[in-house]
Amino acid sequence: MQSANKFSLSSILLFIIPSLIGLAFFMVPLPTEDGVTIPIALLSDSLQGWIGDYIPAIMTYLIIAAALGTVIVKLFRPAFVRKSAFLATLFDISTVWAVIRVIGAIFAFMALYQVGPEIIHSDVTGGLLLNDLLAILFSTFLFAGLLLPLLLNFGLLEFVGYSLTKIMRPLFKLPGRSSVDCLASWLGDGTIGVLLTSKQYEQGYYTKKEASIVGTAFSVVSVTFCLVVISQVGLERYFIPFYVTVIVSGIIAALILPRIYPLANKGDTFINDDERKGDEESIPSGYSPISYGFEQAVVQAKKNKPSEVVSDSFRNVFDMWLGVAPVVMALGTIALVIAEYTPVFQWLGVPFIPLLELLQIPSAAAASETIMVGFADMFLPAIIGADIESELTRFVIACLSVSQLVYMSEMGGLLLGSKIPVNLKDLIIIFLLRTLITLPIIAAAAHLIF
Repeated sequence: MQSANKFSLSSILLFIIPSLIGLAFFMVPLPTEDGVTIPIALLSDSLQGWIGDYIPAIMTYLIIAAALGTVIVKLFRPAFVRKSAFLATLFDISTVWAVIRVIGAIFAFMALYQVGPEIIHSDVTGGLLLNDLLAILFSTFLFAGLLLPLLLNFGLLEFVGYSLTKIMRPLFKLPGRSSVDCLASWLGDGTIGVLLTSKQYEQGYYTKKEASIVGTAFSVVSVTFCLVVISQVGLERYFIPFYVTVIVSGIIAALILPRIYPLANKGDTFINDDERKGDEESIPSGYSPISYGFEQAVVQAKKNKPSEVVSDSFRNVFDMWLGVAPVVMALGTIALVIAEYTPVFQWLGVPFIPLLELLQIPSAAAASETIMVGFADMFLPAIIGADIESELTRFVIACLSVSQLVYMSEMGGLLLGSKIPVNLKDLIIIFLLRTLITLPIIAAAAHLIF
C-alpha cells in the first residue's frame, strides 16, 4: 500500500493492533452452550455471575448519586463543576432531564427495597428493570466504556470511513465510519451501537441527522437476544429464516426512513451547529479510498496519549452509568406500568386489526395486542403472543418485535438519555413507521415459510 511507506512499522502497528483487539471484543462471534455471543458480552455475563446479587444495589445508588449531583449542581452551581467540561456535561443538564433523573432515583429505591406502590416495584415493572435489565447494563456499560477507545481512538473509524463511504452514503445517507456502529449493533448489541453513535456525535464526526439515523435504524438487538425471542414463541427451529427476515426488513426500513419525516428533517449540522465542511468523500488525487483511509488511520493512531485514552475509558463508563441508567429506569418503568396495568396498548393495537386481516394473519385481534406493546419493551410481544395457536402469527410477532427496534425499557431510554438528537415524539413516529414498513415484508416472508 503506497501510503504505508510514509510511516514507521511501529506507527502502523499502533493503528492495527488496538483496532483488531477492539474488533475482536465487540464483533467476533463466539459459540457458547447458550448460543452465539461476543467477548464483551461474555465478560459482562461473567461479572454478573460473580457479583450479580450486589448489582441492583450498586445501580440504585449510582442512580441516586446522579440525581443528587444534578440537584446540587442545579441549585448551587459549584465552580468546580462549571470549570470541568466532563462534570458540566454529566450534571449541568436541563430541568426536564433533571426531573427524570430524580424520578429514576425514586423508582430504583422503591424497586430495591420493595416500598411504595406495588405497580412501581413489581417483578414486571420497576423490579424487572432494576434486577434484570440494569444488571445487564451495569456490566455492559463497564466493559463497553473501558474498551470503546480501541474502536474510536486508534484510526479504525477513519480507515473504514474513507473505504466505505461510497456504499453507505448513497444507500443510507451515512458516512462510511457508521458501518462500524452498524456492525457492532448487528453482531454485538444495540446498546453498544447507541453508545458508539452517541460518542461519535459528541466528538463531531456525525451530524444531527446522521446520528439520528444510525441510532434509530441500525442499533438492533443482538443475535443472542433474537434467539431468546424466537425461543419464547416456540419456533427455535425457524431461527435462520427468522433472522434473515429480520435483516431484510431492517435493511429496507433503513433505506426508507432516512428519506422521510422525521429523520429527513433533522439538521445536517454537527453538535456545535457547524455546517459540514468536508467528509470522507473528499479523497485527494493519487489516493484510492482505502489507501487514504489507511493513511488517516495511522495519523489518528499517532495522536493518542496513553493517559488520555485511559481517561476517556473511565469517562465513558461514568457517563453511561450516571447519564443513561436513570433515564432507562424512569421512562422504562413508566412504560411497563402502562403496558402491564392498563389496556392502553390493547386500544392502540385495534387500528392494526384491518391491516393484519388484509395481510391474512390468523388471530388478527390477538396479534394486534402485541404490536404497540413493543414500544414499552421488545420482549413483551413475544410473552403476550406465545400462546397464540398459529405458528405463522407467532413468527410474525417475533420478527416484528425485533424489527420495531425502538422500545422504552432499553433502546428508547438509551436514545433519550444519550446526546443523540431525538425526542419522544420522534421515537413514537419512528416506531410506527418501522411497524408499517416492516410488517408487510415480514408477513410475506411468513406466508412463504408456513
